[in-house]
Amino acid sequence: MRIKHDKKVLIFGITGQDGSYLAELLLKKDYVVHGIIRRASTFNTGRLNHLYEDPHVRGRRFFLHYGDLADANTVRKLINEIEPEEIYNLGAQSHVRVSFDIPEYTANITGLGALRILEAIKDYQKNGGQKQIKFYQASSSELFGSSPPPQNEKTLFQPRSPYGSAKAFAFYTTVNYREAYGIFACNGILFNHESPRRGETFVTRKITRGIARIKAGLDKKIYLGNLTARRDWGYAPEYMEAARLMLQRSKADDYVIGTGESHSVKEFVEEAFKYAGLGNWKKYVEIDPRYFRPTEVNHLIADARKARRILGWQPQTKFKDLVKIMVEADLKQHGLLKQ
Repeated sequence: MRIKHDKKVLIFGITGQDGSYLAELLLKKDYVVHGIIRRASTFNTGRLNHLYEDPHVRGRRFFLHYGDLADANTVRKLINEIEPEEIYNLGAQSHVRVSFDIPEYTANITGLGALRILEAIKDYQKNGGQKQIKFYQASSSELFGSSPPPQNEKTLFQPRSPYGSAKAFAFYTTVNYREAYGIFACNGILFNHESPRRGETFVTRKITRGIARIKAGLDKKIYLGNLTARRDWGYAPEYMEAARLMLQRSKADDYVIGTGESHSVKEFVEEAFKYAGLGNWKKYVEIDPRYFRPTEVNHLIADARKARRILGWQPQTKFKDLVKIMVEADLKQHGLLKQ
């Protein structure tokens, strides 16, 4: 028999990589987890299927609700009805290259979406809401853009994409609502974080999935863009623990989260092909100009000393281990390794 737990959390973007890991983590911590999903004609909850609980069973702790960050009325309604102690905004149009193709939509969801949530929290607390709602905004290392590395909480934001610009709006809106209305609101400036649940159009997953398909005889090539871009890559589940820790503090603040190591896309390719035993990667990888961005972010590397000092958080998974985790998962998915 389950013990009743009253601490409720609301997650926007629960169907994504980060949302699914955060939901897992919070369920283990005995939260009641509510998540927002967009209505679609195809199933979009694949990352959450293992968490599903029959709605007819009493005492369940996992709930999904239809909603959209573009719909302020539904955002407000759900917050007022659920009355969560914590809200995590992980929802976004989060593909940087795609943001150049759909900049207005990116700004609406990635930027204004955060504003809609914060406005609803402000009004809930102003109108006599019984709980203090703590808010986490998923900020991004793309905020730093062309600022030279390493980047920390005091580094100048110089975004180089509509996605980065939208995230800058959300970041400053979060800070403003914290200072103007006393909302407990944190920004987690997370550097690149990957896993087997990463979307298939993101470069790391595109590489590991492409390798599996080549080994399975389904494809002959992987088409990529800029191989010289350098990123600070970590393991997504660990980054969600950092997000949770931010909301357990007595004072709201902003934190950079990353490994402090930088590797190029080319290094990721080399390590992934090496682990998969495919030999010379140059036989399988071609450069396609369509994957280049109009403006590129060349080098990101996190200075996460503040998170280590205040949150007690530090990454555990190294770069080569991350590549191994992702390659193995895609090989298993294609029946090339035992589950």
